[in-house]
Amino acid sequence: MSRPLLALIALVALAASPARAGGAACWFENGVVVVTAQVMGVTGDFILDTATPHTQLAETQAQAAGFEETALTGDVRLAGLRITNRPVEVADLDLRTGALPTPIAGVIGADVLRSYILDVSFSPCRVALNPAGHAPRFAAQRALPIAWVAGRPVVAATASDGTRSLTANFTPGTGADRAVRLSDVAASAPGAKKLLEVYPYGVLKPRLESLTFAGGVALDLPSGLTHAEDPKLSGQIGAPFLSRYRLRFDFPAGRLKLAPAP
Repeated sequence: MSRPLLALIALVALAASPARAGGAACWFENGVVVVTAQVMGVTGDFILDTATPHTQLAETQAQAAGFEETALTGDVRLAGLRITNRPVEVADLDLRTGALPTPIAGVIGADVLRSYILDVSFSPCRVALNPAGHAPRFAAQRALPIAWVAGRPVVAATASDGTRSLTANFTPGTGADRAVRLSDVAASAPGAKKLLEVYPYGVLKPRLESLTFAGGVALDLPSGLTHAEDPKLSGQIGAPFLSRYRLRFDFPAGRLKLAPAP
């Protein structure tokens, strides 16, 4: 076989190959998913959070790497993929990461993930990123439409305190540490002596009577408040609740698919 023919076959094979996918082991601890990644050349353990709109680099790691600005642009390496030219915020994450047993270098946010189909399994913990149209089969039992509010994916759910119910947009967060958090515009925590303790990273865990989500009802859930960032966003559904499923965030198709956890 001649050399030109060999070269032609190689080019055809390359052109027919699917877009690249990636996967990585993770761990699920203290209610959040953590994965090894690299942001702006800084390699470390990052919280993977679909409820955080912007990817962040911890202030201490940024300073150690010589970055003085708080708004950066660079590459993110996650699950074997290189995602180029992404905006990165430098943020003080000490309060958010203080309860985790290992130093956290930052947060991989929805802005990096939304171009992909993201699969998350909690036990064993594993994440996968696939380009649109190239994900493996996923045996979903339920599928919910995804919309976007304030840079976050949202799905419909109903929260109830036993007397009143709220059906609204909730952002499903793989890095949100409480089963449910409600916007402080939509809910309150009567009886809390120190109100800050029911917000993220606080120690108090008020209970929510019920959450109706994906056709099922869960009762007596650890909950809390979150600051209202957009009137159309009523709260978070966190990883401690989502861990009862295997998740497929099909961001390009606008669908959250749910399968039973093993």
